[in-house]
Amino acid sequence: MAHVKELTKLATGIDGLDEISNGGLPRGRSTLIAGTAGSGKTVLALQFLYSGVKYFDQPGVLVTFEETPADMMANVASFGWSLEQMVEDEKIAIVDAAPDPSESVVEAGGHDLAGLMARIEGAVRRVNADRVILDAVGALFPQFSDSLLVRRELQRILSGLRELGVTTIINLERVDDEGAVGRFGIEEFVADNVLLMRNRLDMEKRRRTIEILKFRGATHQKGEYPFTIDDRDGVTVLPLSATSLQQSSSETRLSSGVKELDEMCGGGIYRDSIILVSGATGTGKTLMVTEYVKAAITAGQRVLLIGAEESRDQLGRNARAWGADFDKAESEGLLKIICRYPEVMGLEDHLLQIKRDIREFQPTRIAVDSLSAFERVSSVKSFREFVIGITGFIKDQQMTGLFTNTTSMLIGGESVTETHVSTITDSIILLRYVELFGEMRRGLTVLKMRGTWHEKEIREYVIDGNGMSIKGPFKGVHGILSGMPTYSFTTEAERMETMFNPADRSR
Repeated sequence: MAHVKELTKLATGIDGLDEISNGGLPRGRSTLIAGTAGSGKTVLALQFLYSGVKYFDQPGVLVTFEETPADMMANVASFGWSLEQMVEDEKIAIVDAAPDPSESVVEAGGHDLAGLMARIEGAVRRVNADRVILDAVGALFPQFSDSLLVRRELQRILSGLRELGVTTIINLERVDDEGAVGRFGIEEFVADNVLLMRNRLDMEKRRRTIEILKFRGATHQKGEYPFTIDDRDGVTVLPLSATSLQQSSSETRLSSGVKELDEMCGGGIYRDSIILVSGATGTGKTLMVTEYVKAAITAGQRVLLIGAEESRDQLGRNARAWGADFDKAESEGLLKIICRYPEVMGLEDHLLQIKRDIREFQPTRIAVDSLSAFERVSSVKSFREFVIGITGFIKDQQMTGLFTNTTSMLIGGESVTETHVSTITDSIILLRYVELFGEMRRGLTVLKMRGTWHEKEIREYVIDGNGMSIKGPFKGVHGILSGMPTYSFTTEAERMETMFNPADRSR
């Protein structure tokens, strides 16, 4: 069977969109972008136009059917896009087809759009355009009572643009996120390609997604992908497919900050690994983060600490109690602490911002305290996408990542796999409360560590003014992880003698 050559793609210049479209939009074809109000259609289209001029020296034409061109360019000025300057430099041409509000609507015939097409063609030739946007084209259609007329007139415009060799985006309003693509039910059959943009309410927050419904003659990635819009980059698509499983792996080991834990892990943690520290409240997860950060500072490594539950001052105060000077480390450029409540923005925005923080600070290690704070403001699907996005990026940058997770049960009984994070991480350290004859102790075990030997025993640890100190393994106690410990001692004397090894008691 002969191999069919795929259509040439035109890179959009929009982060993530070129990845899910396998290189961009099919060159010389029309792409319909349909979405409800607030889904980001106009921003994406204008970014397509702006990126074409800025990054690829490809002039464009903006055709407006509803808003005035001045209003549209003013709306995206906050992104730093100098569209007005590009118009002055004749890199962008404007065709204002918005109706005069003072005029009554009269049903039109085919001859009316012939004049519009002539204006568009003149603008394309004037700036030698490669890209064309038809924004809010649905505003044109109330002039037609018959859907067949709509289809014919839309085909007339798109055929003319194809003859000009330009790549076209048509923006169209949808009634709802799950209904028909367009109001007339025929628009998607006219365009060569269809993209759907959705703006759903998810866990009391808006969550935007984009889906390539069809590409004629070209491949693309299937399914919905989250995206966000912010004032620095405009539209950024965050595809899981951007996280490849091709990262290199290092044999280099780093210290966790706790000597005994390094021994339990076979000599330390791998440099490009993801470590999950899971335990109930008060078990010492933030302390373990502090020890991890202190180890990086001692080694002269830059470390980024993302706090989601405690303020910068509170983290610094607690660290001082354990012998770590975060203020000095920050002044020396070895530490950067960023504290944000998860509720202040959506997970897509958090992921985008954390990636920016990493690129700007260029750390060797990163710590997030805690993941469960982000989980409480998201759905299962969006949280897993967030975790895959951040862990994949950290691995790609060959950094070490440590994440904490708070379990709801004090003394075990909860599976760490319920957090949907365990399969993504390389190492899991469990912290548990252990009730022994009316006294609460703490136990630690290395549940998983990929690629190396690790100790399997559950060992006691204590927290004091010097930080975390790991002692010997529990003896004669079973069922600690399940939260239902049982004891095999026959007498009180035997319990006291065998609970710890003699060497352990001397520590």
